[in-house]
Amino acid sequence: MLAEHSWQQCTRSDVPGTVAPEDALISALRALCEHRDLDRLLRSLPTVLRPVIRFQFLNVQLIDGLATPVGYVLHKEAELSEGLTRLQIVGGSAAPPQSTAGGIAKPRHTLLTIPLTTAHRAIGHLTIGGEELGTYAEDEERLLAVIADQIAMAIDGVLAHDEIRELKLGLAHETLQLENESRSERNFNDIVGQSAALKRVLREAETVAPTGSTVLIYGETGTGKELIARVIHDLGTRSANAFVRLNCAAIPTGLLESELFGHERGAFTGAIAQRIGRFELAHNGTIFLDEVGEIPLDLQTKLLRVLQEREFERLGSSRVIRSDARLVAATNRDLARAVEQQQFRADLFYRLNVFPIRVPSLRERPEDIPLLVRHFAQQFAHRMGKVISTIPSEVMDALTRYGWPGNICELQNLIERAVIVSRGPVLQVPIEDLLNSSEHPRGPGTPRTMEEAERAHILATLEETHWVLSGPRGAATRLGMNRSTLQFRMKKLGIMRRAT
Repeated sequence: MLAEHSWQQCTRSDVPGTVAPEDALISALRALCEHRDLDRLLRSLPTVLRPVIRFQFLNVQLIDGLATPVGYVLHKEAELSEGLTRLQIVGGSAAPPQSTAGGIAKPRHTLLTIPLTTAHRAIGHLTIGGEELGTYAEDEERLLAVIADQIAMAIDGVLAHDEIRELKLGLAHETLQLENESRSERNFNDIVGQSAALKRVLREAETVAPTGSTVLIYGETGTGKELIARVIHDLGTRSANAFVRLNCAAIPTGLLESELFGHERGAFTGAIAQRIGRFELAHNGTIFLDEVGEIPLDLQTKLLRVLQEREFERLGSSRVIRSDARLVAATNRDLARAVEQQQFRADLFYRLNVFPIRVPSLRERPEDIPLLVRHFAQQFAHRMGKVISTIPSEVMDALTRYGWPGNICELQNLIERAVIVSRGPVLQVPIEDLLNSSEHPRGPGTPRTMEEAERAHILATLEETHWVLSGPRGAATRLGMNRSTLQFRMKKLGIMRRAT
């Protein structure tokens, strides 16, 4: 489709003129190659072409996005229609169709339109014409075709120069963003704990890190799976290169493919510039795909190809790009069960599950809770300019006995809120928030009944899905039951969403 706002320019040259001599043509073509700015190039065309070929107005229209092929129609001795009169501009103002009262016929106009194309793409088209010019001769048509080829090459060169400049700026921005992200995240939320369960995870991470193998980290939401992924990257042979992360559940399904593999300019509506995907950015580094279980089935095939063949194509391009990126994936879903329910590809699951690491929930490592409480209290106190030196023993005991369905994220948020409300050196934790929680406190090691375990599991799933019951990403689907069954179980277990 031609761009709605095409560049237009008209010049008056009532002298009929003839085909320019060879030296005038050479001078015109040389002048076209001097410009590196598209606007200046287009505005120079009337002046450059006036000595070469006769015309009274000149119009250039560029293809919107430069992605749609265009043909051309040769107009000879045709009257200008109402639509075509918009192309004629005299002295900067539109010239209305000339007509007089009494039925005098409109003057006849000559139009000659030539496509602007290069060897690899269509640029648009060039139209010249005027009033009572007569028919353009064949040698004039051939001459305009030669000129059009040179104009197309000149425009293509300017556009290519702009695209390279934008690409360099984009790469610089992406690199700076990745470096800043890596520096800021690596020094925040360091892994804290001395429990046997945590030490087991760190030993597994240390074992697999140098191998470059694909790793699948699984565990409940808020257990710190990304921190384990960073440990694997930092201890591996790719630590000097980029660590690129993507939360697959946070990206709309229609844009996820572009985020992973990138797209070309004009690949879809809104793709006004080329974008480099995460796999390309992570070349020779590590890509961390969080919530990998949320990738749609149709996109899982392309992800499998990247893992097996180390190659992909950007959206809107047929050029194969190779990426030697190590994949570390994470999920809070039971992917084996999702495979059984045909919600996840079996071949992709086996390709991801090369070295699985299970991150324990916080209730499985209660001895780490006091260390985490002190860590977060000091961290937030420093950020807010406060001094927290005392944590009451009864508060610490309550925090240790609590079940923490939201794991470390829930603990972190609670301590941040406690630091905010604390007015002195004693940490004031709103214990009532825990007592009123749907997950009641329990002593470490105390066994649950089946009903308690079911209630806790349903609650955790509801929190993960933001209390969305139905749909492909709803709680009912994740729990493997229909909506009515889930509602019945919630009613029986006394599960109700608290008003916020």
